[in-house]
Amino acid sequence: MLTAIACYLLLVAVTSGAAFVAYWLDKRLAQSGGRRISEKNLLLFAVVGGWPGALAAQQVFRHKTQKTSFQIKFWFVVALHFGLVGFVAYTILTQ
Repeated sequence: MLTAIACYLLLVAVTSGAAFVAYWLDKRLAQSGGRRISEKNLLLFAVVGGWPGALAAQQVFRHKTQKTSFQIKFWFVVALHFGLVGFVAYTILTQ
């Protein structure tokens, strides 16, 4: 049980760091007119556990905060993440 929690926290830490960097890079690319990181890929970071880093990057870089359609998808994905984590935790605890 403790190992599962440690693995989950490590996953969140690593994917949050990667998400933070991805949002930073996407913001720079947006400012310079470069090829952007797709919203699908940004949301993928959130669903696999990187939502804290994604949320922090949105606030720090003021990136994707005003795009309502993205924010709706983002918070849906965060809820989906918690649903998946809850399901896995329930499954582990009830075995």
